[in-house]
Amino acid sequence: MRIVALDYGSKRIGVAVSDPLGLIAQPVATLDTDQAIPQLQALLAKYDRIDEIVVGLPKRLSGELGPAADKVQAFVAQLQQTLTVPVTTYDERLTTAAAERTLIEAGLSRQKRRQVIDRSAAAHILQDYLDRRKK
Repeated sequence: MRIVALDYGSKRIGVAVSDPLGLIAQPVATLDTDQAIPQLQALLAKYDRIDEIVVGLPKRLSGELGPAADKVQAFVAQLQQTLTVPVTTYDERLTTAAAERTLIEAGLSRQKRRQVIDRSAAAHILQDYLDRRKK
């Protein structure tokens, strides 16, 4: 059961993929938001089988949806029209901050963090999603 997670941003989209057993998230790519769907299709073609795509849904700390969530939901609608894989959303509150902390603790420079933050945030979203499914 391989699952893909996306961390949608206005310029870039981070991508993470689980192992075939659906246990461990691995950051794999960063896509340009303007070319996301064709780039995602090409990336998905590299894997034998993708069972689900999870897109991080940015909620406010209060749990309400804001303007950023509207953009994500529009993107999810495009994915659902284009792809045959089920697409769901998942609460992504504070995942970018958690990814940033992890990268700082790993000693990455600010420039290197900027290059990998999106895919790292996608991996945090996916790992949290996978861990919650096990419960």
